[in-house]
Amino acid sequence: MFYSNKLKKIKHIKHCFFSKKNGFSKGIYKSLNCGKGSKDNRNNIYKNLNFVAKKMGVKKNKLILMHQSHSNKVVEVKKYNFKNKINADAIITKMNDIAIGVLTADCVPIIICDVRSKIVGCIHAGWRGAFSGIIYNTIKKIKKSNSNNKIYASVGPCIGEKNYEVDIKFYEKFVSKSWKNKIYFRHKSKTKKLFDLRKFVTDKLLKLNVKVDQIKKDTFTEKSNFFSYRRSRKLKQKDYGRCISTVCLI
Repeated sequence: MFYSNKLKKIKHIKHCFFSKKNGFSKGIYKSLNCGKGSKDNRNNIYKNLNFVAKKMGVKKNKLILMHQSHSNKVVEVKKYNFKNKINADAIITKMNDIAIGVLTADCVPIIICDVRSKIVGCIHAGWRGAFSGIIYNTIKKIKKSNSNNKIYASVGPCIGEKNYEVDIKFYEKFVSKSWKNKIYFRHKSKTKKLFDLRKFVTDKLLKLNVKVDQIKKDTFTEKSNFFSYRRSRKLKQKDYGRCISTVCLI
C-alpha cells in the first residue's frame, strides 16, 4: 500500500494506492486483483474488494468503481444508487461514508481532493483519456461547485517512460495536436519512441493550478507490487489483474 505525503496531511480524507499484495486471487492474478473485467475467479475478486472496503472503513457495497473505457467522461456521485454502472473515467463526490476508486494496470491513477469544497475524486488517466481531456474535465467539474478552490492531486504508480514504447504514428498524433508535446517523448529507434505518461499527466494538472505530488513507482518493472498490462502482454499471458486506488471523506 502506498500513500501520498500531501494527501496524508488532509485530515478529512482517507486514501490509498493499493499494491497487488494481500489478496485472495491465484496464478497470474495473485493476489489483490480488483478488476471485475478480468477472467479471475469472481469470488476472489469480491473477497479482494471486501478487503479494500474494510481497509477504507466503508461497507462493502459502498466501494464505488467505474466502468472505465479510456473516455473523457466525469461523473459526480450524489446519492446511494449504485445498481447502475457508472460509465466514466473519473468520479468525484462530496458524500461521506462511501469510498470511490479507480482500477489500473499501467495507466495513471490520480487521487484528488479540493480541501475547501470537501470534494474528492479519482481519475483513470491512460494516454487516450489524458489526450482527450479527462483531467481538464475533472478539474473543471470540481471548480464549478466553488470558485475558491485549493485542489491537491497525487499521481500514482504507472508505467515508466523507459518501458512505454510507442510507434511513430502515436508520436505524430501528439505532436500534431501541439508541438510542445515533443518534450514527453524520447528517441529509441527510427520507428520507436519512449513516452513519459507520468510527466504528461502531471503537467496537465500543474497547468490547472493543482498542487501535485507523485508516487514514482513503475508498474512494469515492479512485478511484485503491481499488475501491468504491458508486462503481461510481453510474457504472453492471456489476461492480467488490476490494482485499485481509493479515496473517501471521513
